[in-house]
Amino acid sequence: MNTDTVRLNITLPKELAQALNKLSGPRKRSRFISEAIRQRIEQRQKEELDKILEEGYRAIGGESLALAKEFEAVDLEGWDEY
Repeated sequence: MNTDTVRLNITLPKELAQALNKLSGPRKRSRFISEAIRQRIEQRQKEELDKILEEGYRAIGGESLALAKEFEAVDLEGWDEY
């Protein structure tokens, strides 16, 4: 874990704070919260990348189909032998 830390004052619903204490223990809350936030950030970044890639694939989809159609005859050469 990074030694450069920042102290934050956050507000949580009581039941969430109780569940946090039960799962992590009162002395390990910061580490638990830090890991949870890191996982959520990584998940969001992955979702954003997936969205960008999907948009890119959709944008070049027609071009890819046209290119595949153009080379279809070459791709199929020699298939009658099998």
